[in-house]
Amino acid sequence: MGWNEDRLHRWLAGRERPRSLVGSPQHDAAVLSSLGSARTVTCTDQVIEGVHVERDVSPGRAGAKAVLRTLSDLAATAAVPRFVLLTVRCSSEREDRFVRGLITGAAKAAEQMGAELVGGDLAEAPGPFGMTVTAIGSLAGARRPVGRDRGQVGQALVSTGSFGGSGLGRHLRPVPRLAAGQALWKAGATAMIDVSDGLAKDLSRLASASGLDARLDAVPLHRDARRAAKASARTALEHALFDGEDHELVASLPEAAARRWLSEWPAGRRLGRLAKRSKPARSQIFLPSTDGSSVALESVGGYVHGS
Repeated sequence: MGWNEDRLHRWLAGRERPRSLVGSPQHDAAVLSSLGSARTVTCTDQVIEGVHVERDVSPGRAGAKAVLRTLSDLAATAAVPRFVLLTVRCSSEREDRFVRGLITGAAKAAEQMGAELVGGDLAEAPGPFGMTVTAIGSLAGARRPVGRDRGQVGQALVSTGSFGGSGLGRHLRPVPRLAAGQALWKAGATAMIDVSDGLAKDLSRLASASGLDARLDAVPLHRDARRAAKASARTALEHALFDGEDHELVASLPEAAARRWLSEWPAGRRLGRLAKRSKPARSQIFLPSTDGSSVALESVGGYVHGS
């Protein structure tokens, strides 16, 4: 017997009411408590079976990933997560317990990150299951928010961690760098991005939006990048540049501020700096070469939907 919307609604009605919900539970729209004087930050992301998660993944793990990868985008704005909405589409072949697992996994992940699952939608459709998460956060203060297009010439480039080999398991357990993102913004970061499609691809997006080149001194290799290289025809550096789903943040900020931030965040890594474009028509990423010069990446790789 396949899943049933009415049964799931009865199950949802028996769950604990979200603390931030001031309107009626089970209403189609959630009336939420005020964010006060803070600015509202919102984003949305998806998880699709066969694209973002393997077909044999547990529903709890899939639901958690859907929330955590969305909150990683909030982290790149230095926002504090507050509320989460979840939509689920599943074929009639799935059972109630599978859909409950998706919802429960999403709710637990949101709670662990300081947010609440406050609403959503259910739909039956053939084919792979899919989830869309909308996250709402708050950004206090009046300072100009970070953005991809706000990098400046001479600013240092830093990351919240190392890259590569996420497909060995880390892609199912993303960790939104919320505290690090907030600390980077407070330290003076002007540009920031969540690395989900590959370090080279997402760094290229930041550099291009800012009209600059990125000149790297080093690419921090995750131990999984080295493990992946042993089983592939690619180098650990290639895995670090192109694999994706690391969900680390990359930010640009003044040099002195970067040094202070790196001294306070042991997991943080220095990548290089932003520089004027060497080619007026497009931004490039430069890597250090063995002779002390630098060489431009011919391709930034990464995952591109629809390619």
